[in-house]
Amino acid sequence: MATRREFKLANEYLYNRSGPVRWVISHALRYPIFAPLALLAAILNNYLYGNIQLSIGRAFDLIISPGWIGGSTPRTGLLFLALTVLAIALGQGLTGLARNYAVEFLAHKVERDARDELYVSLLGKSQTFHGRQRIGDVMARATNDMRMLNLMFAPALMLILDSAMAIVLPVFLIARLKLELMLVPGIFLALLAITIWDYNRRLNPVSNALREQFGTLNAGLAEAISGIEVVKANVRERYEWDKFTQNAQRYRDLFVKQGEIQARYLPVLVFSLAWAASFLHGVWMWRSGGITLGQVIAFMGLVGTLRFPTFMSIWTFNLVQIGIASARRILEMINTETDLDENIHGIVQPIQGEVVFENVSFAYDSEQASSQPVLKNISFTAQPGETIAIVGQTGSGKTTLTRLINRIFDANEGRVLVDGVDVYDWSLESLRSQISTIEQAPFLFSRTIRENIAFGCSDATQTQIEEAAEAAQAHEFIAGFREGYDTEVGERGVTLSGGQRQRIAIARAFLTDPRILILDDSTSAIDSATEDQIQRAMRRISSQRTTFLITHRLSQIRWADRILVLRRGELADQGTHDELMARSADYRRIFAR
Repeated sequence: MATRREFKLANEYLYNRSGPVRWVISHALRYPIFAPLALLAAILNNYLYGNIQLSIGRAFDLIISPGWIGGSTPRTGLLFLALTVLAIALGQGLTGLARNYAVEFLAHKVERDARDELYVSLLGKSQTFHGRQRIGDVMARATNDMRMLNLMFAPALMLILDSAMAIVLPVFLIARLKLELMLVPGIFLALLAITIWDYNRRLNPVSNALREQFGTLNAGLAEAISGIEVVKANVRERYEWDKFTQNAQRYRDLFVKQGEIQARYLPVLVFSLAWAASFLHGVWMWRSGGITLGQVIAFMGLVGTLRFPTFMSIWTFNLVQIGIASARRILEMINTETDLDENIHGIVQPIQGEVVFENVSFAYDSEQASSQPVLKNISFTAQPGETIAIVGQTGSGKTTLTRLINRIFDANEGRVLVDGVDVYDWSLESLRSQISTIEQAPFLFSRTIRENIAFGCSDATQTQIEEAAEAAQAHEFIAGFREGYDTEVGERGVTLSGGQRQRIAIARAFLTDPRILILDDSTSAIDSATEDQIQRAMRRISSQRTTFLITHRLSQIRWADRILVLRRGELADQGTHDELMARSADYRRIFAR
């Protein structure tokens, strides 16, 4: 498992401002042997192939030479050329294998490294960042865009590299054969460069739009599937179908537009004209005595090798464009800066439990002028071991207030102190490891019950896990499952009832033995008898730690040492139950309702 230092170092590398091409190249350079190996193998492969054409040309000159009739020297020379071609072909095959291995190795390594870095980056982002993201779009970048990054290397970059050598080396060999033969290939290369530049210029915006639309399509699908119960309950299947169809139609339209650009690919036509012109030029030079017939055949063989790079570029450049667009989307998410600072060199020590809010204000989008603050000038002190109940109408900022303690969110103004130390000065790992939160709708992973309970304490023994489950009144129903603690709970704990999920989450919090415990309406889905048993267990563990209790149940609020009353993000009053009933109209109004 990666340490916090490794996460930090990775993030320092990731949060750079380089463009997608430079970023991809930097990944390839992590494996300095394989990029030069691929280049060298491509050079040798195409050089050997060009020499096969030259050998075939020499063979034709030998066949039609006067000494062939009744002579043995041409026959011996022809046999030598045949063996030479065989050896060259063998060498070409071996260099082709080396090139393919090197590029495939790079492709998979770059994809793996980029995927790891994106995941590390996402783990290091603040909750504010994650709250703005659509899960489907994040998944599209982490899966499909990563796959496009792989395909950009193999086969796209491999073929482009091979194509480049298949242009440079044959042209070099043509020039060595006869410099005058460079006329048509030279004109062809100039026209090829112009047409490919125009092709990429028209293709680039379509490729970028295609990747963006795929993210939108995937995000909408993921959202609808995640909320399928709500969709069905509100009879909105047709609406979601229409919405998906519209996004799919836009995606299809972009594919069609991409196909239209590819259909008007001019380099193939330019090559056909160059092929014919080269043949006429070669025959004309042969008739004028400038070259031999064998040289004409070798020349046409070398010109024929130019067909491969011309034809391949129709879709290799498209894969590269899509790969760069995917790299841009991945890098965009990695480089999105957040205010979260893990402070790996911060304070690491046991928490006693004092929590102080000093004029704390918070807004989710503080950088926007139109953003409304959720909390305004909140000030209070919770002593170690105290139980603080937080009440208020929906939307008054109760949950947000508790999330400032463990830095799920960071205050925009004022200070939050734990044991007299600003939460910014604590090591984030040390701070969060000593704070546990039990929410109204707890999240369970698609793993076993044992793994979910021990999620925050992976080295816990089976005995410790069962003791935590018993304290949370969960052991009995867990033991009733056929697989017991090895029962898979499904995605988000879908196979369990709401009360069962809450009790497993409570057991998870009990097991970590936190110094600060936050209970956010954590027994809302539990029946009264079970709740009484859990409340007694909570009182026992709360006596040794600071507890923040968000609830509307009077039976729970009464045993709090102090109660905070929030109204529209402000601290309207604080005190005991009896004190607030006597002087706070807001508090009385809550219970009157």
